Amino acid sequence: MNVLRLPLIALLTGVLGLAGCTTHQPAALYQLDSGTPGQPAQSAGMAVVLGPISVADYLQRETLLQRQADGSLSAATDGRWAGSLSSDIDQLLVRQLAWRLDSQRVVLAPATAGFSPDVQVLLSITRLDSGKNQPAVLDAQWRLIDRRGQVRDNRIVHLEQPHAGSTADQVKAQGKLLQQLSEQLAVALKPLANQPPVVEPRKPSTKAETRQDADKPKIPMASPIRTDMEVFRF
Repeated sequence: MNVLRLPLIALLTGVLGLAGCTTHQPAALYQLDSGTPGQPAQSAGMAVVLGPISVADYLQRETLLQRQADGSLSAATDGRWAGSLSSDIDQLLVRQLAWRLDSQRVVLAPATAGFSPDVQVLLSITRLDSGKNQPAVLDAQWRLIDRRGQVRDNRIVHLEQPHAGSTADQVKAQGKLLQQLSEQLAVALKPLANQPPVVEPRKPSTKAETRQDADKPKIPMASPIRTDMEVFRF
């Protein structure tokens, strides 16, 4: 009897081991799809500082969230982000804008010392998510600041993108939304490419003013004249 039990025990151990392997399969890792942006050709194109870019707090994690029909969010069980979602957003927008503006001078904030931008883009992303039965949704707002520090454009954007339902399709749809955002941004930025240079008013030097004062003719000061004459009144 003991001899017969040994193969049975070995068989049960193997089945349990296979079940454990199936249960603990690693989740798939996903990155945003940046499309196929080309390489910008102009090394002296439009100078743009992109950022600061603020991303909603609930997106500051590796968990891939799923939007439910009632508006709630739950963690996906079959996948997660491969690293920082915020960094993916930054890199996708930089590459897309550089390609659409055909400029090598599109950089993330903070810019290096000596970089003088034509425009700075202040961007806030308040929503970027989707669900198995919910479309991908992007809510964002941007402000464009020209080289004089004036606000040239302020826009609130709401975009939606349908998908087939799988996690991979949802991630692809979210990437398409960011590509659409970069397209709208590029359209708003292009009219600001040919701004007149900022000319600071010239201030007269102190030495020149002193020299002008010295060259003016000096008028002697009047002094009172005293006499011993008395005046009599009748």
